[in-house]
Amino acid sequence: MKPETLNFFERVYEVAKQIPYGRVTSYGAIAVYLGVERGARMVGYAMNNAHGKDVPAHRVVNRKGLLTGKHHFEGTNLMQQLLESEGVEVVENQIQNFDYVFWNPSDALL
Repeated sequence: MKPETLNFFERVYEVAKQIPYGRVTSYGAIAVYLGVERGARMVGYAMNNAHGKDVPAHRVVNRKGLLTGKHHFEGTNLMQQLLESEGVEVVENQIQNFDYVFWNPSDALL
């Protein structure tokens, strides 16, 4: 990977580490916060590579609250289990009360 890609990944990880317990954010919200309006996919790539980096990647979902990254976690339901252990309700890979548990880094980290 290019050095600027790794730098971007590290910036993504720093934002993800700020997501409060029991809350979630989206790939796109992180991208917008980092000034990369159309960078949601790159944020997803960063989350896919977050294993072993002490990053709560389970708290990052798509813009509709779907657990689209769940196949990057060990076990079939680990992402859901981690979220549910924090009190986030998930039904059929969909965050319930998404607007309530959504954390927007652009509002929180200004």
